[in-house]
Amino acid sequence: MASGDEHRGEGDYRDAATMGALRQMHAGYAWSDVASLEPAAAAGPAVRVRGAAQAVRAVGRRVAFLVLRQGSATVQCVVAVGSGGMARFMAGLSRESVVDVAGVVSLPREPVRGTTQQLVEIQVEKLHCISRAVPNLPISVDDAARSEDDVARAKAAGKQLVHVGQDKRLDYRVIDLRTAATQAIFRVQCQVENIFRQVLLSEGFVGIHTPKLIGGSSEGGAAVFKLDYNGQPACLAQSPQLHKQMAVCGGFERVFEIGPEGSDTHRHLCKFVGLDVEMALRDHYSKYLETTLRLDYDEGIRMLQEAGVHVKPMGDLNTEAEKKLGELVRDKYDMEFYMLCRYPSAVRPFYTMPCPDDPCYSCSFDVFVRGEEIISGAQRVHDPELLAAQAEARGMDVRTIAAYVDSFRYGAPPHGGFGVGLERVVMLFCGLGNIRKTSLFPRDPRRLAP
Repeated sequence: MASGDEHRGEGDYRDAATMGALRQMHAGYAWSDVASLEPAAAAGPAVRVRGAAQAVRAVGRRVAFLVLRQGSATVQCVVAVGSGGMARFMAGLSRESVVDVAGVVSLPREPVRGTTQQLVEIQVEKLHCISRAVPNLPISVDDAARSEDDVARAKAAGKQLVHVGQDKRLDYRVIDLRTAATQAIFRVQCQVENIFRQVLLSEGFVGIHTPKLIGGSSEGGAAVFKLDYNGQPACLAQSPQLHKQMAVCGGFERVFEIGPEGSDTHRHLCKFVGLDVEMALRDHYSKYLETTLRLDYDEGIRMLQEAGVHVKPMGDLNTEAEKKLGELVRDKYDMEFYMLCRYPSAVRPFYTMPCPDDPCYSCSFDVFVRGEEIISGAQRVHDPELLAAQAEARGMDVRTIAAYVDSFRYGAPPHGGFGVGLERVVMLFCGLGNIRKTSLFPRDPRRLAP
């Protein structure tokens, strides 16, 4: 390949607007991913990579270095002596501009610090800017990547570092998503979802997609998202619960769905990804490994009361009580993963099966990790008369869920299921402390953009 300003014209380094023009200018260079670049003993391959200009550094007027970021992988690109025009062009790139680099993979004189690719670099022969970022970004990727611990340590050492708060990071989420930590969070989340799907498919479950629009003014509870549907009252479904039960009644013994769900509580995201399961039951609603710690709700209440926490024996647990119970369980049993079973019927949905020995309690369970709920499940009522009676006892107009109740009049197996919040699982697994970090574009009671 040619090198040096005497052989390299301005066409080798400039802004380029069209894909066709770039294809012609970079003919002879093979597309490559930054993460797949490998060191070579001799002259390396001629490659073409595309990414963001994470950092640009000029040494004098004739040498420049560019750190190119592609996803979470980074590599150093070098414009060497004799390429003054290109070096000046590179030095003038604004951070986060999208560029195409064509050049030869080579070995650096010493391992490159600050990049994921430390044993290779690219000797640049062609450099074209596809999209220039504004010179003054609202937040920088480096600042957004800095953790609160980093800022605290620097402050303790007498140094001042810029700290970008969570709200501001979410305001400019497109930039925040480029940080290595945020990239890692969503790659972990992708694998959690993938494993969930693969395990269920291997066990004979069928993936379904339930409607997100429901006729009537509610879906068996408070009507949170009302709308008019061609002159008919309707609402947005908050969960696939009713329809996944109907699917089991339809002959699919084991079903699951992965999709968006809604919530109207201040404790959760208003929109989250639900991992939902429903299945016909044979013996018992609660299936678990023998090593799993299983506590009855009453025992959890006793532990809290003995610790001086005021809780109602037949009431629901608030967030603070759940976290305190998690601490008590950890101290007593040396476990942070446990099940809490037999919740009072009054604090569970109307379609939850009451316990046969005491209808004041229900065939239900929650699963906790580090003091926070990640799974909620139960056996469902499959008797239409009991289902209607429990709905009426909650003050519901059964006519609004008539199609759901009637589906159990045509023969329905005993069944149960559970729901998992994907964002919550990832938050607790990674120890993030804020669920909004695990939602790509979170929607909570105060946030509707971006």
